[in-house]
Amino acid sequence: MASDELKGRRTGTEENRRAARFLAGRFEEFGLLELEGAPGYLQPLPFREVAPPEIGLLEVGEAGFRQGEDLLVVQGAPLELHGEGVFAGYGWVDSLAGRDDFEGLDCRGKVVFVLGGSPEGRGLRDLFRAMEKKRRWASERGARALVELYQLPMPWPFFRRYFGRKRLTLGKDSTPQDDSFTHAFVNAPDKGALKLKIKAGAPVHLKHSGTSKKTLSAANVVGWVPGSDSLLREEFILVTAHFDHVGTTALNGGGTPEDSIFNGARDNAIGTVALLNAAYHLAHRPARRSVVFLAVNAEEMGLLGSSYYAEHPLVPLEKTVFNLNTDGAGYTDTTLVAFVGMGRTNADSALLSAARAQGLQPVLNPAPEQNLYERSDNISFSARGVPSVSISPGFREMSKEIMRHYHQVTDEADTLDFQYVTRFCRVFAEAVRRVADQTERPFWSPGDPFEAVGKALYHLP
Repeated sequence: MASDELKGRRTGTEENRRAARFLAGRFEEFGLLELEGAPGYLQPLPFREVAPPEIGLLEVGEAGFRQGEDLLVVQGAPLELHGEGVFAGYGWVDSLAGRDDFEGLDCRGKVVFVLGGSPEGRGLRDLFRAMEKKRRWASERGARALVELYQLPMPWPFFRRYFGRKRLTLGKDSTPQDDSFTHAFVNAPDKGALKLKIKAGAPVHLKHSGTSKKTLSAANVVGWVPGSDSLLREEFILVTAHFDHVGTTALNGGGTPEDSIFNGARDNAIGTVALLNAAYHLAHRPARRSVVFLAVNAEEMGLLGSSYYAEHPLVPLEKTVFNLNTDGAGYTDTTLVAFVGMGRTNADSALLSAARAQGLQPVLNPAPEQNLYERSDNISFSARGVPSVSISPGFREMSKEIMRHYHQVTDEADTLDFQYVTRFCRVFAEAVRRVADQTERPFWSPGDPFEAVGKALYHLP
């Protein structure tokens, strides 16, 4: 998975498709069953690659912002507009709550400026979920463009790295008519002052050369193993790990004169092999519950593969009682295994016992300031009510040692401690088995933020 031949497994490349075929071949070899909608174990993903504008400029009065620096145009046909702007709060509409941030505003032919994210949250997930709605609401009111004032906890350079270069979107996300509407983000050093300029009627000039799109071929890889218990086999454990990485310096920047390939051994070839190992063992000795193994694509592009599966599940989510994910940036201690999401479900005992059975010490919810629970594929399922936990190789914080390899060309397979990787894979396989075998149905802990949506998914009182 981390070989130079696969050139970093970037979604949409032939090397990524080769990796998917390799995984599908292993599923077939192990005897996993296919699911309807994934012939040959491959669930097609309707991706489009979006290239940002080469030129972009936003001026509000004397304040100026340039594409790729403090302005990011993420969608839109070429545009040049001289006119007015209006400020519309979050640009949010909620008829049930009696909220309409556009009420009383004349948006026709204007640039609508809004706060980034939604009133429900300013996290990355909140922002992504809100984008399409906010575009639609602004467009329906006659606006020519929507500009969000960036306010995520994530530093702007990380956000710019994603939207400032070619990226993937799911083809279903917008219609051809939507594609022409301009949507941008601006990182203003003084958001309050910019809001005052807009409200005071400062002239607005917005110009950009337009985003471009092309269709790409990619797939998730999915198979399943029926459970051995005649009753519990109707409940499914979903096991996930992303197999994509970020590609080469030609697509990603960075690198060194000697090495242009981001091999992604730690992120996430270890997790992919852990999933394969679990699939092998469960196929040869099934657990009580049925288990779906999903190697997801495009995690590095914004959790797109897992989001697509969650919206188009091949096993209904109301039958999917738990998601066990594995992802990682690396490890700093070979006596540890990290669990993200502990205390949130009733599966803690099964998970901790799997770690201790291999003589590894569990670390619970490391690096809390990084909000890791919402940064990997498990959140695609948690947000829809499926209880989830993610397991990573051993670390306590996002230290310099972790960052030395994270999304770097140094993340090579020959830098791994294979004895430790083997123990980690055994922990993961045993964790899958123990959760799939536990008598109590997995569910959220009382009071968890996702408990209510879980009860709605499973029709619980």
